[in-house]
Amino acid sequence: MEKVYLEDYRVGEVFTSPGRTVTETDIVMFSMLTGDWHPLHTNVEYAKKTPFGERIAHGMLSLCVGSALIFRLGPFVAIPKSFIAFYGMDKVRFTAPVKIGDTIHCEVTVENLEVKDERSGIIVANNAIKNQRGEDVVVYTTRALVGRRPAA
Repeated sequence: MEKVYLEDYRVGEVFTSPGRTVTETDIVMFSMLTGDWHPLHTNVEYAKKTPFGERIAHGMLSLCVGSALIFRLGPFVAIPKSFIAFYGMDKVRFTAPVKIGDTIHCEVTVENLEVKDERSGIIVANNAIKNQRGEDVVVYTTRALVGRRPAA
C-alpha cells in the first residue's frame, strides 16, 4: 500500500535515500547560482591553509542536495500524495564537511504525527544527511503539512 495520508505513517519509521557523489562542478554551479564564492569552497590554495586542508562544499549545498535525495525513492514515499506544503525546518546543524568526491545520502525518521484538524496534519521528521562513512554531515528537523484520510 502506498503511503498517502498522515495515518499511513508510523513514528519511528525510517526512509533512506540513494546516494549521490558531490563534485567540483556542483560547487562551482552552486557558487554561480548563489553568488557565494567564498574561497573555502572555490580557492584551492586558500582552502589548503584551513583546518579542512582542502575545498569543501557549501553547507547549504550539502543541505539542498542531500535533502532532495529522498525524492529519488519515488512519489508518495517520503512525500505523500496528500502533501499540502512544506511547513518548516528547525535545528539545522552542519556537523562535518562534505568534500569533493564524498557520496551523501539522507536518512529520514518520522518523529511525530500531529493532527492539525479533521483534514490535515503535520509529519515531523528528523533528518540526517550522511557521508559514505555513515558520518552525519547535516542534521535537521522538518515539518510537512499533509492531508488526513477522509472519513468513510
